[in-house]
Amino acid sequence: MKINGGEKRFALLLAARDSDYVNKVYGGYFNVFVETFGEEGETWDLFRVVEGEFPDWEELHKYHGFVISGSPFDAFGNDLWILKLGFLLQTLDAMEKKVLGICFGHQLLCRALGGKVGRAYDGWDIGLRKVRMVDDLPPCRFLEDLEEIPPCLSIIECHQDEVWEVPLGAEVIAFSDKTGVEMFAIGDHILGIQGHPEYTKDILYNLIDRLLDANLIERDSAEDARSKLEMAEPDRKSWEKICRRFLKGDYGATL
Repeated sequence: MKINGGEKRFALLLAARDSDYVNKVYGGYFNVFVETFGEEGETWDLFRVVEGEFPDWEELHKYHGFVISGSPFDAFGNDLWILKLGFLLQTLDAMEKKVLGICFGHQLLCRALGGKVGRAYDGWDIGLRKVRMVDDLPPCRFLEDLEEIPPCLSIIECHQDEVWEVPLGAEVIAFSDKTGVEMFAIGDHILGIQGHPEYTKDILYNLIDRLLDANLIERDSAEDARSKLEMAEPDRKSWEKICRRFLKGDYGATL
């Protein structure tokens, strides 16, 4: 689904190539993201940054917000497109444009703005994870009504890297028993989420199979992740509303 013609314009900075499964079932990751975060009356543009496609610097001011996807690449890598994306994120921060980073995007936001990222000390985190909001939430406007949602939310995770140290001026919003920085924010314009609000369970099932086939994870880990997915559901609706409120500035909306 692509939404066109609206006053608000958003860009997806896609840092992963579409899998055969996501292409077949959803028509590509772009549609997955727009289905999750988009609404009628908006324009969404796709930039495959992993292929070297970037928005025109002179067009950046026309966008209301940007979303950076997950990726099989390391956020601490020095591939040319990763370095260029990091510079773009620094530019967007200076412009105080809204930027939502998911998984790899969360980590690269951290790195670009002065934090530290690297391999997770406890290894891969794959499956469903309970994320807990900090007791004293920072004074970000998009967080003002978060007391309306449970202090713990389930989210789909699939990562082997993590944020080690947030940038100067950043606030940790959420953590889990596996990862110390599940969410961080800088003011009202930067938000990083380690998990995948956009993922459906079938997307993760397929991803687990592909990681297993490529010998990137152990069979025991794959089976454990599958069993946890079968027993519970991610809180996708709550995550959608949090992300939409952040991107759109709909701070008065109720959850």
